[in-house]
Amino acid sequence: MSGGGVCASEDGGETWRTLNEGVVAEYGQDPHCIVQHPADPDRLWMQSHYGVYRMDRRAGETWVRVGANLPEDVGDIGFPMVVHPRNPDAAWVFPMDGTQVWPRTSPAGKPAVYGTRDAGASWRRLDAGLPTEQAWWTVKRQCMCSDGADPVGLYLGTTSGEVWASADEGAAFACIARHLPHIYSVTMG
Repeated sequence: MSGGGVCASEDGGETWRTLNEGVVAEYGQDPHCIVQHPADPDRLWMQSHYGVYRMDRRAGETWVRVGANLPEDVGDIGFPMVVHPRNPDAAWVFPMDGTQVWPRTSPAGKPAVYGTRDAGASWRRLDAGLPTEQAWWTVKRQCMCSDGADPVGLYLGTTSGEVWASADEGAAFACIARHLPHIYSVTMG
């Protein structure tokens, strides 16, 4: 919920409560993407204006800012969050420039996906095949997804009308479509 943070209902929407503990701005935040892991429903991931977070509900209902482990010059502000379909410790994000100017583009015009395999304790830059300079685009909230293949495929659509794909969990990307309109959503069906 934009502005109010994260709200949860466990009775079909009859009652609601907030799940904002641990987030830099417990109220007034803007969660961009929240994902419940399909193999571990107690594991939640979130990317927002205030960073990348993970929550393990059985351990408590406090968000842990795992994005603080991303490189400082890249930051942890962005839109999409994608999880590995079978490994609850693996996830991918696409950070954007969140400086005072707030351009919402790839930091320094050098886009990259960042992946974790240890629940956010560390992150690896995944940019092989992506532009190395002058790529001033972003990937919006619903413009990154994965498939169920082994290895997992990653797909992202950009504000400049390109679709990029990786068949190897982000080790290398290739542009599979160009010259499309601004992309608002990418899904695997």
